[in-house]
Amino acid sequence: MVAREVTLLPRHWDWLAAQPGGASAALRRLVEGARRDGAVAADARQAQEALHRAMTALAGDLPGYEDALRALYARDDSAFDAAIAGWPADIRRYLAAFAGAERRLRP
Repeated sequence: MVAREVTLLPRHWDWLAAQPGGASAALRRLVEGARRDGAVAADARQAQEALHRAMTALAGDLPGYEDALRALYARDDSAFDAAIAGWPADIRRYLAAFAGAERRLRP
């Protein structure tokens, strides 16, 4: 354990004092929850960026590429699927599988 100073408003201290285990335990739970949630978001962002790179390499010159990319970052799954619908089947299948993995990682 490392003791450090934390500056909070009185209402924050009141809320923390009312939590099970007191202020320290509540702060540890809050920090661990934020770390966990942040890791999920970071994994989803990395998957999204990997899909972007794969799309650029495989389909960067295909019609609808820009629309698919916008849909990817907007997390509009139906627009993404529609944008890649006219692409060659092997590229479409690969990117659809990649997109499925990215979708499962979203927070």
